[in-house]
Amino acid sequence: MRFRIAQLSGDGIGPEVMAQGALVLKAVGQIYGHTFELENALIGGIAIDKTGSSLPEETLKLAKASDAVLLGAVGDPKFDDPKIKERPENGLLAIRKELNLFANLRPVKVYDELVDGTVFKPEVIRGADFIFVRELTGGLYFGRPKKRWETATMRKSVDSMCYNDREIGRIVRIGFELARSRRKKLTSVDKANVLESSRLWRQVAVEVARDYPDVTLEHMLVDTCAMRILLTPRDFDVLVTENTFGDILTDEASMLAGSMGMLASASLSGIPQPGARTFGLYEPIHGSAPDIAGKDVANPIATILSVAMLLHFSLGLEREAAAVEKAVSSVLKAGHRTRDIIGASNNPVGTSEMGHLVIKALEG
Repeated sequence: MRFRIAQLSGDGIGPEVMAQGALVLKAVGQIYGHTFELENALIGGIAIDKTGSSLPEETLKLAKASDAVLLGAVGDPKFDDPKIKERPENGLLAIRKELNLFANLRPVKVYDELVDGTVFKPEVIRGADFIFVRELTGGLYFGRPKKRWETATMRKSVDSMCYNDREIGRIVRIGFELARSRRKKLTSVDKANVLESSRLWRQVAVEVARDYPDVTLEHMLVDTCAMRILLTPRDFDVLVTENTFGDILTDEASMLAGSMGMLASASLSGIPQPGARTFGLYEPIHGSAPDIAGKDVANPIATILSVAMLLHFSLGLEREAAAVEKAVSSVLKAGHRTRDIIGASNNPVGTSEMGHLVIKALEG
């Protein structure tokens, strides 16, 4: 089969981890007889430098014409001045909105091989395996009004958290669908004791639950959830949450897996169905990490696992996706580690070598 993939490397370590993801994808093609046409385009800080826009029209056009999008990372400290209007992150928000990528899936899996390398007690996190479903195109990041202004006496700013029942309903439904295919438990995360938008969120979640009598629904306040993720992570199966809460909680949860360099994500435009293809953008959850860019020390596993999600959700290649995941697991079992997950008895490897080892395991 032949597929067209938009390759948006972005900033910082983005090009380095993207290179390994692309090599793994090409190896999959060689092993299983597929052709993956990867076409490069700009996004983020590098796009601003070269075109003046964080999301050039050419990039958006390519993304819309592709079967899926693979993204590295965006962000550059030279754009940190709050007075700057065009920022690298604007491109990421814009492409999500333009492609209607409203559902962000972030699996959190604790590998047995990494349990002793985290700050947590092994007996607490061993076996933890859950997935976040984060609403991606609404809430504080996109709500209006959003502005900053000055009066004669002070500086003021406002961000708006706004949701309607349709936005909530479609993301909650994805949560139920995933839970139905897993352990049949859905945790809806909100702040209904304070926020009006969360009260609507909880109401809609209850309404959608009527279509899924086989799935247990529980409601949890976001602050309680943040605590429970660290104390009893094995209690969770699928968590569904609005945009800002999901952004924060998934970064926290990455520490269970040992590093942000271990977590992949899929941003989808529809409800994933078994055997069907859903357009999506795939990326590691980590940032651009400019302090380690170009040093061949970044962990490419999150990008490689994002490739596995791309194969599964957007291309319908479930056997190939499982093979990539198995290859990653076997490399970890063999003791190979990048520096973010290194232990005293492990074999230290760089970005490119980790990618090479995964491909070698994939080839058998």
